[in-house]
Amino acid sequence: MGLVRLSLSIQSPAASQPDVPYLRRHLLAAHRLLHPPLCELSIALVGDKIMSDLHQQFHGIPGPTDVLTFPLETDRKRRPISGEVVICVPEARRRCRQIGGNLRQELLLYALHGLLHLCGYDDRTDPDYRKMHRKEDQILSLLGVGPVFANGIPSDNAD
Repeated sequence: MGLVRLSLSIQSPAASQPDVPYLRRHLLAAHRLLHPPLCELSIALVGDKIMSDLHQQFHGIPGPTDVLTFPLETDRKRRPISGEVVICVPEARRRCRQIGGNLRQELLLYALHGLLHLCGYDDRTDPDYRKMHRKEDQILSLLGVGPVFANGIPSDNAD
């Protein structure tokens, strides 16, 4: 399969607008490194209320989580070719305060986490969890950001 060009849209509240070019640049580069069949990706940066509603609706769990991933369309091999990643900005802020992290990098970690789910990675078992988070830090290092996940206490990514 040839290189698939990614159509990327990012919806963000005004407070997070400065992070959009950073996220766009790094996600497009990560997509080129992964070269998945995914050709459409939507990122939504949301607040606690929207994330709590989605978390309850799709996982039956009350309260916000850091990131949720939704495959929207698949190819004949059932691989996602379009998807949406919803990121809770207040949750990222809380996490950064907890670990002394960088908000932009934490948002990128969450976005990359969702992208990896859409590329077939999973984190439901301990070995898969370790493999997926090593891959996140490997990609972030290749992008010049450096490891983000390994620098903090493992988060509770709900997918």
